[in-house]
Amino acid sequence: MAPKKGVVKNLAAGRPPTVTKPKSLARKTTKSIINKLHLLEKRKAQAIKKGDGAQVAAIEAEIEALGGIEKYQEASLQGQRHDRGGDSSNVLMEWVGPYLSSEEYKEGRLRMLEVGALSTKNACAQSNHFDITRIDLNSQEPGILEQDFMERPLPKDESEKFDIISLSLVLNFVPDHKDRGEMLVRTTQFLTSPKRFSGTTAAFFPSLFLVLPAPCITNSRYLDEERLTAIMESIGYEVVESKTTQRLVYYLWRRTSDQVGHDRPFRKEEIRSGSTRNNFAITLV
Repeated sequence: MAPKKGVVKNLAAGRPPTVTKPKSLARKTTKSIINKLHLLEKRKAQAIKKGDGAQVAAIEAEIEALGGIEKYQEASLQGQRHDRGGDSSNVLMEWVGPYLSSEEYKEGRLRMLEVGALSTKNACAQSNHFDITRIDLNSQEPGILEQDFMERPLPKDESEKFDIISLSLVLNFVPDHKDRGEMLVRTTQFLTSPKRFSGTTAAFFPSLFLVLPAPCITNSRYLDEERLTAIMESIGYEVVESKTTQRLVYYLWRRTSDQVGHDRPFRKEEIRSGSTRNNFAITLV
């Protein structure tokens, strides 16, 4: 039987129960755990590409020793506590919530694809404005989220597409800069046509909600906000809203056309020098 309207769907079959509320971890501890697991996932991806089975096994053992997916979930959920900056979807609701709750809005519930979902009770879920499909961390290793999204069959028609996609702290987990670019391009193929909306609704949707660690933009050797904007515009997006905090950057990108692909390449080029810069990059080839 088809899911009733408004019922949240989960992509992964046989998923375990949602994790229980973890004990409080110190902020430095959560950051250290997440950073270590990110680094190990990146090294694992590199070893897989090289076909080095022994190295893959060794890295998997290190990940398991750190607590694996359970420890990553615990640290990530701690990062969503109100006193740590809270649920990132609160920012999205600050931007679109007032309009969706207004008498002007007549479209009904919007279809959302949430990649990397940590909680079924975040601000978007509780707003009652969205029918949400999740690719979630309760049944996936962090490094598998990108693979799951990239291998997901493309929608057959508009009825299978989404009005908004949330990539909150997902793109930074993709190990390779080319794959990050491909992931962004692929999001347009899952979004409805801009022709679906009119009036004020068309000023917000269809759209991509993108959240990254702030240093990916503010301290990268290869990426800043100007370059990210150029990359997104080449894919067919324009920025609607943005916010930068000490820890995170938030963007709402509106799809402006039915374009598929990108209109020019972006290679890995240094735009900032300095030994303290990180190497986060996004490329389009």
